[in-house]
Amino acid sequence: MEQDKKLIQVGVAFARCALPPRKPDGHKGDFGKVFLVGGSRAYTGAPYLMASAAVGSGCGLVFLGVPGGIWDVEASRCVASIPVALGDADALTPDALPALNGQLQACDVLAIGCGLGRFEGVADSVCSVLRDTPKPVVLDADGINALSGHIHILSERRGRVTILTPHEGEFSRLSGAPVTDRVQQARDFATTYGCILVLKGHRTITATPSGTVLVNTTGNSGLSKGGSGDVLTGLIASLLAQGATPVQAAAVGVWIHGRAADYAADALTPYAMTPLDVIGAFPLAFAELMETD
Repeated sequence: MEQDKKLIQVGVAFARCALPPRKPDGHKGDFGKVFLVGGSRAYTGAPYLMASAAVGSGCGLVFLGVPGGIWDVEASRCVASIPVALGDADALTPDALPALNGQLQACDVLAIGCGLGRFEGVADSVCSVLRDTPKPVVLDADGINALSGHIHILSERRGRVTILTPHEGEFSRLSGAPVTDRVQQARDFATTYGCILVLKGHRTITATPSGTVLVNTTGNSGLSKGGSGDVLTGLIASLLAQGATPVQAAAVGVWIHGRAADYAADALTPYAMTPLDVIGAFPLAFAELMETD
């Protein structure tokens, strides 16, 4: 296989090397500032899960941007992240863009999409942000759906960091084709649009613009529940803000997510575990990566 078309199995050794180091004398400003944008009147749990994952995976400052209509809901839940009201509506609209862009200026990474819904104005708002911001972006859920019919925006972002985290249904809508060959289709998409594609599912695939594909080795069916993707988005954004390279942040984020899910399943079974239980098992996954021989 050509060097730039490698297929890599992501195990504990890869994840251990990819984990961003922490300065023993560091302060919160040394460990990244992430801006997470999501939520709507229909989905108030998604932004909370995203923020909880970012805080629980080491990010120094986590700002959670939500529509003003649900700000009080998120503010009552978030004790370690900072809720930011984006406009006055119950869903993201273009009127909220000045507040969104203003907060983004002070942050290192943007994650957008979880729980936004498909309300009027959401797609236009997401596309505007993607066009304008030079910051690294992690795009999930309705952030990905917003690109349907606007796929050229990804090409316009070539040279800027864009990480997409679709499940197969979202990927099919985005690419316009059913998923029949996960590895090849993910590779083709990532190389065509110059992005990092995290195609979720059994043995989640991370495809890079160079053609390399990384196959995850952790996880179980307990992740097949609403909210699991929100956790992964917050985790990847957190690692990226802390200094991991984009490919490392995506691949090690997927590994940690799956490994924490394995610990949660061992304790609670795949039936009974929840996305919050996965976050609760983050310490076990991180401790495994910090072990020394």
